[in-house]
Amino acid sequence: MTTIGIVYHSRTGNTKRMAEEVVRGIEESEYDVTAVLKTAEETDEDELLDWEGIIVGSPTYYGLPSAPVKDLFDRSVTHHGELEGKVGGAFTSAANRGGGNETTIVALVEMMLIHGMIVQGTSKKDHYGPVALGKPDERALEGSRELGKRVAKLCNNLYG
Repeated sequence: MTTIGIVYHSRTGNTKRMAEEVVRGIEESEYDVTAVLKTAEETDEDELLDWEGIIVGSPTYYGLPSAPVKDLFDRSVTHHGELEGKVGGAFTSAANRGGGNETTIVALVEMMLIHGMIVQGTSKKDHYGPVALGKPDERALEGSRELGKRVAKLCNNLYG
């Protein structure tokens, strides 16, 4: 069975809410995929090896991912080259428009690409991944579900 880990950091609950919707999207997909939801702080870098898909969510802090998310990627250097071919995805919440949300997602995607992961964008809405401005509205929640479904489908196509 294919497993997708959803890892997030959330201080206010906004990014956590999006992570829960990513899980919902995976569970609503037609594929035989299991979702594992964990905070960045409780995720051991060795767990990344067990998942075929890894979706990471972070609040936007000064245009970049939060320290707990960056710390997970820093710790993952012990597995450099071993995440090659895994499917990745990213999402973020930010305080306001133009507050660095897109640079945060790009930073997450860059870290995944350096690991050799496969990251699929979308031609609809938030191209790099879903973004919430403050408390996630229906658009951000729908985008989060769609991200889960998209990663589930790609994992199924590659590993199913």
